[in-house]
Amino acid sequence: QVQLVESGGGLVRPGGSLRLSCAASGIIFSFYTMGWYRQAPGKHRELVAKIPSGGTPTYADSAKGRFTISRDNARKTVDLQMNSLKTEDTAVYYCNAVPSLIVGSEYWGQGTKVNVSS
Repeated sequence: QVQLVESGGGLVRPGGSLRLSCAASGIIFSFYTMGWYRQAPGKHRELVAKIPSGGTPTYADSAKGRFTISRDNARKTVDLQMNSLKTEDTAVYYCNAVPSLIVGSEYWGQGTKVNVSS
């Protein structure tokens, strides 16, 4: 059974930082491009950042310069370090796994809520 379990969300003030973590199980982690998406109330889910195994990360324009995505293939984790948070970063953040070296299914975590508010 595939599981993507996010952690690290919470309430933070504007300008603060949070680190989200996603732990994967049930997949050959190194075969997947891992990503973080977010969905704010009333909006569509959007890409925040993604990182292929051994490749270069991709960031949404809103995340460039503030967020850093990293992965540890040995621990099967993908993290999102978020700095200089803004109120508009408030959303539910989802971990995503897309197969890049095999044919297979895409997977999503259950989401972790980030609330940036003063």
